[in-house]
Amino acid sequence: MNEIPPVVFVVDDEAAVCISLKRLLRSVGLEAQTYPSAQEFLRSERPDAPGCLVLDVRLPGLSGLDLQQELRAAKINLPVIFVTGHGDIPMSVRAMKAGAVEFLTKPFREQDLLEAIQRGIELSRITRQNNAEIRTLQRRYASLTPREREIFPRVTGGLLNKQIAAQLGASEKTIKVHRGQVMQKMKAESLAHLIQMAEKLRLSSN
Repeated sequence: MNEIPPVVFVVDDEAAVCISLKRLLRSVGLEAQTYPSAQEFLRSERPDAPGCLVLDVRLPGLSGLDLQQELRAAKINLPVIFVTGHGDIPMSVRAMKAGAVEFLTKPFREQDLLEAIQRGIELSRITRQNNAEIRTLQRRYASLTPREREIFPRVTGGLLNKQIAAQLGASEKTIKVHRGQVMQKMKAESLAHLIQMAEKLRLSSN
């Protein structure tokens, strides 16, 4: 499967900065999309690809810090790298507490920015991979029967077949069959693997 190439989104109201950053990113083989404001960025149709956001703090209208909050509220997992010519410690603390990858003050070294962008892209890839895995597990879980869904968390909670049978008023043989079906439908290679799946699906063993 071909990996989707990453995209770096740049939001800065200075056209010269956007042009400069776009040129820098292209020089290292990265695609860049630039926006003059947070509002333009939010209105845009962005590609479904790993990436990160290089964001100025001071912008017309919605500030960079406000945009970061908007993205968090909308559950858009896009790593943010702040760049600013007007940074201070409280501002940088707020940005980092909200999950920013880096907070760079202009003028900054190009290498520092590129390293931060690479970290952001890697974080984005990991998040996308985890989300894709959870969606796959959810589809498998949806294929289970109501009885199998009752058995799943009991199995991963450490109960034996006879204990589950007693709880559900079924025969031990029936529980064994259902347990096998759960393993097969979830494509679990072992009980430990099934337990990992239950944790990712946040299934309670109660």
